[in-house]
Amino acid sequence: MTYEIEIGRGKRGRRAYSLDEISIVPARRTRDPQDVSVKWQIDAYQFEVPVIGAPMDSVMSPETAIALGKLGGLGVLDLEGLWTRYEDPQPVLDEIAALEGSVIEPGTTSRLQELYSAPIQAELITARLAEIRAAGVTVAGSLTPGRTQEFYKTVIAAGVDIFVIRGTTVSAEHVSKSTEPLNLKQFIYELDVPVIVGGAAGYTSALHLMRTGAAGVLVGFGGGASTTTSRALGIRSPMASAISDVAAARRDYMDESGGRYVHVIADGGMGSSGDIVKAIAMGADAVMLGAALSRAAEAPGQGWHWGAEAHHQELPRGHRVKMDTVGTLEEVLYGPAHRADGSSNLIGALRRSMATTGYSDLKEFQRIDVIVNPR
Repeated sequence: MTYEIEIGRGKRGRRAYSLDEISIVPARRTRDPQDVSVKWQIDAYQFEVPVIGAPMDSVMSPETAIALGKLGGLGVLDLEGLWTRYEDPQPVLDEIAALEGSVIEPGTTSRLQELYSAPIQAELITARLAEIRAAGVTVAGSLTPGRTQEFYKTVIAAGVDIFVIRGTTVSAEHVSKSTEPLNLKQFIYELDVPVIVGGAAGYTSALHLMRTGAAGVLVGFGGGASTTTSRALGIRSPMASAISDVAAARRDYMDESGGRYVHVIADGGMGSSGDIVKAIAMGADAVMLGAALSRAAEAPGQGWHWGAEAHHQELPRGHRVKMDTVGTLEEVLYGPAHRADGSSNLIGALRRSMATTGYSDLKEFQRIDVIVNPR
């Protein structure tokens, strides 16, 4: 049942909820946290924790992708970022971290645009992915839809295990009068690796992406800590409702396809452990984290966080934002936590929430009751 609200005499809208506006409800049973499983699997790849490192230069380098993989998660490298534009990106990262001015300083945006105008080098894509593969962890790389046709053969030849097509929004039916759009269904069908696509912000768009053969769908649009998409474009999709809508599309697609399960991955707006807990409670199988992992001491951003939107050449809609470093990557994931704000020991918090409410694994936890508590 859908409830619409009258905004004015000429427009009605559906009420949607952010993660801040919901809470999980304890059940009649509790468990010990050590008895809870937070393992997650997509295709043939199993992970100890449902955490994916967002393909952002302030979060994932080859080194941090390897570290996250060894800690049980999945790191995704941005194959259009500094690591594939510069042989040695460290001086560039140092310069970005040292830029003066406020987070909304126009000069900062201009300099980011200049630094990211260097061309992407196919040989660096190959080298970076080979570095991750040599460490023995699952290899994942990300391209935007606009660059996928240009570089996907290089990515596949480099031996990627999981291919991510990630944009602010990705549709199965992009229409263009000037360029040949990416045919996602044909493209995914011809690949021999699982593909994760997104973002999607609602039931219909997610269902169409699932019909392309995607192994996973990213849920989120303009909700990250470093983005100003809502301010620039007027587009925003509150995450609690978005995840629930896409989870419903997954359920209906399973019926339609005879049982094929597509993983729902929440992407954006999850800066604390409580947000991660609620994202999974709403139906996510895993979460893609940017800001939360940028707080690790090993993060390439050196205490700063930015995404691809911040250096868009024509319409930047993101900032370089200051983040507090709260510990090592291992402490961010597994603790011990030295703050009480949900910024570290993310997995410990997830385990405790599941144990406190009586659930033993992630699939069970998706069935938990939630309540709405509007701010």
